[in-house]
Amino acid sequence: MNPLIEQTEPTQQQIVKKKEKTTMASQTKLKKPNSHFSLCTFLFFTVLFTIPALFLLRTSSCSSSTAAVSSSSDTNQPPWSGDLQAAQFAWNRLDFSLTNPPPKTLKLAVFSRKWPTGPNPGGMERHAFTLYTALARRGHRVHVFTSPLDQSPETNKIPPVSDQILYPIIHSHGDAEPGKWRYNKAWELYQEENKKEPFDAVHSESVALPHWIAREVPNLAVSWHGIALESLQSSIYQDLIRKPDEPRSQGFNASLYGAVIPKILDEIRFFHNYAHHIAISDSCGEMLRDVYQIPEKRVHVILNGVDENGFTSDKKLRSLFRSKLGLPENSSAIVLGAAGRLVKDKGHPLLFEAFSKLIRTYSNVYLVVAGSGPWEQRYKELGEKVSILGSLNPNELKGFYNGIDLFVNPTLRPQGLDLTLMEAMLSGKPVMASRYASIKRTIVVNDEFGFMFAPNVEALTAVMEVAVAEGAERLAERGRKCKEYAAEMFTASKMALAYERLFLCINDQKFCIYP
Repeated sequence: MNPLIEQTEPTQQQIVKKKEKTTMASQTKLKKPNSHFSLCTFLFFTVLFTIPALFLLRTSSCSSSTAAVSSSSDTNQPPWSGDLQAAQFAWNRLDFSLTNPPPKTLKLAVFSRKWPTGPNPGGMERHAFTLYTALARRGHRVHVFTSPLDQSPETNKIPPVSDQILYPIIHSHGDAEPGKWRYNKAWELYQEENKKEPFDAVHSESVALPHWIAREVPNLAVSWHGIALESLQSSIYQDLIRKPDEPRSQGFNASLYGAVIPKILDEIRFFHNYAHHIAISDSCGEMLRDVYQIPEKRVHVILNGVDENGFTSDKKLRSLFRSKLGLPENSSAIVLGAAGRLVKDKGHPLLFEAFSKLIRTYSNVYLVVAGSGPWEQRYKELGEKVSILGSLNPNELKGFYNGIDLFVNPTLRPQGLDLTLMEAMLSGKPVMASRYASIKRTIVVNDEFGFMFAPNVEALTAVMEVAVAEGAERLAERGRKCKEYAAEMFTASKMALAYERLFLCINDQKFCIYP
């Protein structure tokens, strides 16, 4: 008889054992888990492990889309053409003419919580100012609806409402302190202006315009400078840098389960109320399409850009900067630079410890930090090897970027896309950055552009040693290639032209076809 299909009747001993197991199982009562905790735990691990899988699944299709654009200069491949709404790569890659005037002059409305008036605005405010100043100079009539302006000397530089040619028209609402945003007041100002002549397109910087109002505006586009799903990753990375004997923050679990995960679910639901979504990195575009389930034709990737005239290579500035700080100018010295708020989530605990280890081995290494915050005092503990400059204005930043050999960005926040990386590359400097999808897919797309590391002390220390061993000449060679790439992708002009084409497309479908 075939042993694979042979059947025998159970023995009496087997029957008894089976009954005993059944009896024991029925007598054993399992404690019912807390349903809320189980749900949150399930959601947490679902998000944590599903996102990387989705990215892997998307890699081949996104790579092919990017290749289709990147190979446009190849004589064997025709340039990309088609419906821009179907493009899943950054529009910055496309060739929009800067010399030709726009085919149509648009009346544009912008909702921004703040408008920069001081010397050191935040990243989102700098983005709005750079973008809409460029569009106004292209001839578009830009109306910015924002909070009351700070009464600083810089405020007087804002042009009057009557100047509609070179600058945006600023409508700041009342009934609030400077910088305090009241969307309902801004909306009232918008409605008044819209009655005079309807706007061709409306733009919201993140959730400046709430979704319950946005759903009634079909010609609206929203730029996401960071979404809750990315902040979940940030929470994970910040917890992972704890010391073995350091207790987890008491509010960590409460924040994670009580705020972050519910916020992700809320965003997935209400994001659909916005007609068009602008992702500022390739990875953010993937999240909006794959996780937030926004239809592909409503998600558009347009990278941020910085003033190409403000960040350039300048040997004279390099010498002046180093001379002022007493830094050696010989080729054997390596000067690292970091810029931004000196706080934990910007990765300064990592940079502090990694550089502390580095200088024990290498005597020719220096660190220059542009920014202010709690970690300023800690850096001073490292003595003459570290220079703390405080917050710098744009003109001072030019000297900073030119004076260093390598720009380091150890951020623990994957959300958004840091403008400092773009500024450094435009200034001809290679970069060293945390290995996040947003940076890897959009900034350091070529190993020649710099170095990437897992956000921990050991990994950062290791890549620093590699960079120092390469020497200043090799780093300068990398920097030249960074500058070439940045000039093609990260300029204010490229960004403004891409936004202009999107707003034209929203206003009239014929402009959605490229070229």
